[in-house]
Amino acid sequence: MSKNELPLVEACEPTPLAGTALSTADAAALAVGFKAVADPTRLRLLSLIAAHAGGEACVCDLTGDFDLSGPTISHHLKVLREAGLITGERRGTWIYYRVVRDTLATLSQALSPAAHELEVTA
Repeated sequence: MSKNELPLVEACEPTPLAGTALSTADAAALAVGFKAVADPTRLRLLSLIAAHAGGEACVCDLTGDFDLSGPTISHHLKVLREAGLITGERRGTWIYYRVVRDTLATLSQALSPAAHELEVTA
């Protein structure tokens, strides 16, 4: 048999879905969040914010944990904010950040075996 000749095989029978797969739009919305947390700095920032008392952290509480400049930390926080993973509230000269738990739950559900029951809110 030459490389150009393949053996004939029976056609594959499609397996029915057991649930609902993500739509293209839902997958695109979720990908924004996953892309945001795929960066180690952003994942750590998200973790630090969530670990603070009351689930809220001032930007001044976050910058000392990194060997990065203030503008770089601000950029990472902006990416997290634009992905809907955190919110920020200005109080005087400081910004306080909170994790958006519903968005985290949506990302988590997309990875669970029961993801066919997922409702995307991102």
